[in-house]
Amino acid sequence: MELVDQTEPIVETPARPTSHPIETRGMSVHYGSFRAVKDITLFCQERKITALIGPSGCGKSTVLRCFNRLNDLIPTARVDGEVLYHGENIYRDGVDPVEVRRRIGMVFQKPNPFPKSIRENVAWGARINGYRGDLGELVEDALTQAALWAEVKDKLDESGLTLSGGQQQRLCIARAIAIKPEILLMDEPTSALDPLATLRIEELLQDLKEKYTIIIVTHNMQQAARASDFTAFLNMDLDRAGFLVEFGSTEEIFTRPRQKATEDYITGRFG
Repeated sequence: MELVDQTEPIVETPARPTSHPIETRGMSVHYGSFRAVKDITLFCQERKITALIGPSGCGKSTVLRCFNRLNDLIPTARVDGEVLYHGENIYRDGVDPVEVRRRIGMVFQKPNPFPKSIRENVAWGARINGYRGDLGELVEDALTQAALWAEVKDKLDESGLTLSGGQQQRLCIARAIAIKPEILLMDEPTSALDPLATLRIEELLQDLKEKYTIIIVTHNMQQAARASDFTAFLNMDLDRAGFLVEFGSTEEIFTRPRQKATEDYITGRFG
């Protein structure tokens, strides 16, 4: 891990698009008196995959959780700056965090299906959100999008916990899709999976980005290079606050990084 004496932002960013579903402007996060990340400014393009990379402890997951206000669930957390969803600050007074999380879904590092049937795992979120359509069709559509329908269509009433690890993670993706979000956040979604299951998820991401904007945290440099369209590299300063070093197209970050720290990280010199 490399700590950097960094007082001024050195981030390089691509040209700002005319339309972007979510972005941060000068976002900082504190846990009590500790500043976990500072002055994060980046944007995510519609129906593209953005990867957040960087050494352990640099705040990647903290940044990700800011996009749908999951840090609100930590009593000591405070978010400064702005997180904009289609230009609206989701942290302003009066914004319902539950509605934010409906539009911006999350898939966690470890597969976490409910102790319910496969059918109920997918339908549960839609049901509690008042979905009035055909739940059977919704379940089939979500499982199909998650590339799981063919494997489970004859055992929808069996427990989701009976599935393999990779299948459980795709079930969790189907559960997130079922509430009709626009954006999917994924926090190291393949770190607990074997190589074959990891490859299946990466292939699935390419299909999902046809409909969803995806932001993924990963420690796997090969995965970021294979799966993402844009990459943001975070590091930490001497006070252990995470900051954004460089942001650009994945091709540029991995082949022509502008910052030496980025090159050092992606080539394995630290991290």
